[in-house]
Amino acid sequence: MLAEITDPVDLCLPSGALNPAAVGWTRTPLHRANLRVLADKHALLGDPLGRAAMWSRTKRWEYWCVITPTHIVSLTVSSLNYAGVHQVWALDRATGEEVDCSATAPLGRDVRMPSRCGGGPVRARAGRLAIAVDPDSGEGPRPGARLRGITPRVRFDLTVEVPPGHESLGVVVPWNERQFQYTVKDVALPVSGSLWIDGEEIAVDADAPSWAVQDFGRGRWPYSVVWNWGTGSGVVDGVVTGLQLGGKWTDGTGATENALTVDGRVHYLGEDLSWAYDVTDRSAPWFVTGPRVQVRLEPFHERVSSMRLGVISSQNHQCFGTWSGWVVDDDGARRSVDGLVGFAEDVVNRW
Repeated sequence: MLAEITDPVDLCLPSGALNPAAVGWTRTPLHRANLRVLADKHALLGDPLGRAAMWSRTKRWEYWCVITPTHIVSLTVSSLNYAGVHQVWALDRATGEEVDCSATAPLGRDVRMPSRCGGGPVRARAGRLAIAVDPDSGEGPRPGARLRGITPRVRFDLTVEVPPGHESLGVVVPWNERQFQYTVKDVALPVSGSLWIDGEEIAVDADAPSWAVQDFGRGRWPYSVVWNWGTGSGVVDGVVTGLQLGGKWTDGTGATENALTVDGRVHYLGEDLSWAYDVTDRSAPWFVTGPRVQVRLEPFHERVSSMRLGVISSQNHQCFGTWSGWVVDDDGARRSVDGLVGFAEDVVNRW
């Protein structure tokens, strides 16, 4: 089982290589993603390109998705170093209409992201969009977040609450000393505020309920990668419950990004999972199984997005839907996930 980390730690050594002490998982963000400390070109054996290779493999992103009973809105701020790729996307759940605004900034200009999760403001401005994410102190010991974005058709101002005692899953996934990822996945976060589409205001009410999901990512990646990611948030049997599942990209590394959150408490799932879905019809049910996991997603909307910039490409199928099934918690009890709303995705990146 991957070790739990309980003290602050740097992701990288001064050379730029992965810090072995950083490999593990956390219940609260403890890692500093010091990716800007790059190695001398001869410091990492087997890396003849040295700094240039490490620079081109470094990826940083912030993703938030807010699901309400009537709408879904998401934001992406990312830097691949050679480009910044940003997006605001919204869905009317009743009509199925999508509103999408994406922008690419050469060399990631006008992008600002902190080295610690929740450690400072996030900014992106490119093309016809602007995005801002700011820590919001709220009432608990951990900061929440204020999410703001504006595009020609969509605008939002949302406040994400981190309830007292709420935990998030942080994981360092090691491919090798030169390629690794630090991710924080947070689910089942209450959110409130306003969303505007074509000038019409839609109230977002935490009591409705509405939920936010966060993906904080910092690392150095292989050129070609495939992943699955699934999340769900809601209330089951009167208890706030969150589901966080991953696959493919972590397989065989000894690390997973799998967890069940029950009343704010993270129950880490250290086993690799099996994902089954029809690639010719992703609107059909998805199944995720493992020693402690038997769940199914029934999609109600498939979002398809793609990007190509020369040798760089991305293909994403993200299916929003309702989960059912069960997950075994740390005490050995089966916990139902029936009715959790979220998504599962299938992503292929060459970056």
